[in-house]
Amino acid sequence: MTQYIWQNKEWPRFIWDNKELMLQIGKVRNIQGRLLGKMSGIGFPLEDESIIKIMTAEALKTSEIEGERLNLKQVRSSVARHLGLEISDMIPSDRNTDGIVEMLIDSSQNYAEPMTEKRLFGWHSSLFSAKPAWVKITVGNWRTDERGPMQVVSGPIGKETVHYQAPDAAEIPREMETLLTWINEDCETEPVLKAGIAHLWFLTIHPFEDGNGRIARALTDMILARSEESPMRFYSMSAQIQSERENYYRIIERTQKGTLDITEWLKWFLNSLEQAILSTEDMLKNIFKKAEFWKRHEKAVLNDRQRYMINKLTEDFEGKLKTSKWAKMTKCSQDTALRDITDLLEKGILKKENAGGRSTNYELADF
Repeated sequence: MTQYIWQNKEWPRFIWDNKELMLQIGKVRNIQGRLLGKMSGIGFPLEDESIIKIMTAEALKTSEIEGERLNLKQVRSSVARHLGLEISDMIPSDRNTDGIVEMLIDSSQNYAEPMTEKRLFGWHSSLFSAKPAWVKITVGNWRTDERGPMQVVSGPIGKETVHYQAPDAAEIPREMETLLTWINEDCETEPVLKAGIAHLWFLTIHPFEDGNGRIARALTDMILARSEESPMRFYSMSAQIQSERENYYRIIERTQKGTLDITEWLKWFLNSLEQAILSTEDMLKNIFKKAEFWKRHEKAVLNDRQRYMINKLTEDFEGKLKTSKWAKMTKCSQDTALRDITDLLEKGILKKENAGGRSTNYELADF
């Protein structure tokens, strides 16, 4: 009797019910296309801002799933640097943060490149290039079974629960060659299904001593990018998986202990993908508002100071906008600041706040 899916004599010939998945696939494809269409209309500056926001969320959440919390500002700065983009409040980032960002950027920006053993080893090395000396794992190579079989366990020492045991280390080169060949050469499997199958398949082989979850999710992102033929990530699968973390682990464990019929896993994956795309509306709602705002005022003639301050006001602007603050932030005189503000009042872009007081405060009129 087989205990794990890879022990099945037909492994890895997965099967699934296309009829049962067809409606979900169509729905996901529809909202994928709708989102890409919406993003293409917001303009390059806001598109770049969206990519930074999504990639930052992806790096933070894929790490959180493994119990590791990264610094938000470091991640955001690292993403911008790796994409060659400028952002305010750029700060240095540590090697650990840069490593996860490098892997995620490569998975999406270079989605059309073949997935090879060397590339996977590079991803693994990026993840663990800053590991402490006391962390003894094989980096940039397949795991060994020197310390016993690879198992996924939970619970206190002496009372551990074994959730899963991976194939022997000696089988990894052959298993990974089969998987990588399928990823690069299979043209028949529906691309969004392919992303879900590759995710499960990779986790089942569990080829590295550590980092398998993060690499599986990066691999998923790469195949989803291929499905969209776009290097721009506008939704985060890891953010969605993190929100359903317990269910994620449960369905993975159940599937790895089941038959080669992975319909239930693919239903779960497609549903999570759908929710990830829909969640983008909330994650990027401020960016969509900014796009609508600039579209309304696209014919307005503005100077650099005005554009700078309007962008600041559409973000997390601290405090009240006064003439003195405008002058300080744009490094101009009070008279120049007042002229800038008066011009925007006349154009209907700014308005005076209703709150009274000895000094006048301003805010965006229609944001």
